[in-house]
This record gives sequence, C-alpha cells and structure tokens, in this order.
Amino acid sequence: MMNNRMRLEFPALSQNESFARITVAAFVAQLDPTMDEINEIKTAVSEAVTNAIIHGYENDPEGIITIEAAIEDRSVEIVIRDRGVGIENIEEARQPLFTTKPELERSGMGFTIMENFVDELEIVSKPNEGTTVRLKKRLEKSKALRN
Repeated sequence: MMNNRMRLEFPALSQNESFARITVAAFVAQLDPTMDEINEIKTAVSEAVTNAIIHGYENDPEGIITIEAAIEDRSVEIVIRDRGVGIENIEEARQPLFTTKPELERSGMGFTIMENFVDELEIVSKPNEGTTVRLKKRLEKSKALRN
C-alpha cells in the first residue's frame, strides 16, 4: 500500500464542519474502508472540528482550523489543530458530560465519542495557544483487498 498525506485549512465556520468530514472521508476512501469505519472516522473528525469552532474559537470566523491526514499501510492519522483559546484542564475536558458551554446545550461527549471511534486519541493544548487533536485508526482489510 502506498503512503499518502493531505493538508486542509479553512475558516472556523460551522458550515465547514461537514466539508471537513467529507474531505477526510474522501481521502480515507483509498483504503477501501467499511461503512462502519468511514462513519466512525467522519464522526470523530466532526466532533474535533466542532470543538475547535465552538470552544477553540468561540464561533469566531477569523479562526483557522488545519487538518492534516496521513495514511501509512492500513492506518490513518488525522490531526485537527486550532490556535484558539486552548484547554486549561485536558483531563477534566475528557470526562463524559463535561462541557464549558451548557447554555448551548452541548452534550459534553465530544472527546468520549472520538475515543470510542479511533484506536488512539491524543490531545495537546495550551491556554491562549490552541489545541491539537490527533486521531489514529487502523482499518481492517476489506474483502476486496483480501482476495
């Protein structure tokens, strides 16, 4: 399997969340993922991008979100980065149902969802410098590739 990578930058606008999700899904499609795998990747990316828009930039459209994705063998690594407000306490933010935006009726499940849909989740953040979320998922070989 040939290795590949991509990079994408876009403004922190809520309408760009679906663009990011679909773009990453199209990139990962070269691995011939199952529907479950592609849906899990799309959901994890969606959660990370939504967090960057709502929490990182607090809906400031001037913010820029960067996504980098790399394929190596049957694994995909996706890095979502913002230069927003950052996370003061990552361990607290990773707790199910924790949210800093209860007035927006946020569920506080973003990191929990990401963690359940990927093999590795790493969060690096510094207050006033931004947050980087690294997702890594190993894809099973599809039936087409096994034959």
